[in-house]
Amino acid sequence: MARCLAFKILAIVWCVAAAALTATARETETPDVSKFTEAQAVAFSQAAIGRTVGRHEFLDRQSQSIDLTQFRGKPLIISMVYTSCYHTCPMITQALERSVIAAQSGLGPDSFSVLTVGFDSAEDTPDRMRTYARQRGIDARNWHFVSATNEVVRSLSDTLGFIFFPSAKGYDHLAQTTIVDADGKIYTHVYGAEFSPPSVVEPLKQLVFGLNASLVTVDGIIDRVRLFCTIYDPRSDRYRFDYSLFVGLIIGSLCLSGVAIVIGRNVWRLWRGGKTA
Repeated sequence: MARCLAFKILAIVWCVAAAALTATARETETPDVSKFTEAQAVAFSQAAIGRTVGRHEFLDRQSQSIDLTQFRGKPLIISMVYTSCYHTCPMITQALERSVIAAQSGLGPDSFSVLTVGFDSAEDTPDRMRTYARQRGIDARNWHFVSATNEVVRSLSDTLGFIFFPSAKGYDHLAQTTIVDADGKIYTHVYGAEFSPPSVVEPLKQLVFGLNASLVTVDGIIDRVRLFCTIYDPRSDRYRFDYSLFVGLIIGSLCLSGVAIVIGRNVWRLWRGGKTA
């Protein structure tokens, strides 16, 4: 009898310990982001940089299936919002619209894509996403407004390091815009509800034209020139190609070449004169 009782007690202790370990593991895997400080939230987000964003399926504004991997091959901007938000999310979308217009004017309308994801899966239906885009007058090329299941939203937000949780006003969330490279890797985040176009366009420039563009091929040289000569004009709120730097480099090269020729001639004359004497 005593032995059976001891076994029962041991079994109970084992079950309690296993439950505690399971709960601890869950807490480790899925932290309670609602208790994060601002610094912890940013650190959680920054840890996502370098991750590869995998396959996620959405519904676009026409309820057509769309997959995240189909955007591979060029940079992608990802913005997560919820349509019943009347303050922060519209501000993020408006700031992003200004950046997209500036980027398309300077980098080309087909050089990147934009994806706005409704993270309130219960409410952000294709109809709601279509209305959200229409109310803000957004009809830019390669800009998709999509809906997703709760499972997809949670998986994508975890990958992006995007924090959101229910609150009295609807949701509290990180004001985060993510830029993904052509291979699907997270390149950088832009924070805040309001940001200037260069915050988004400069990283896009690096990805589109390439910091490591080859200087051997003609295309590589052209991309390197465009990388450094495409500048932001705050007066027009647009990007434009600035020829002055390129022209300055050419003039400087010609001047140096001219000086080198003059020096070379003088050296040649001195050498011939000394040899004749």
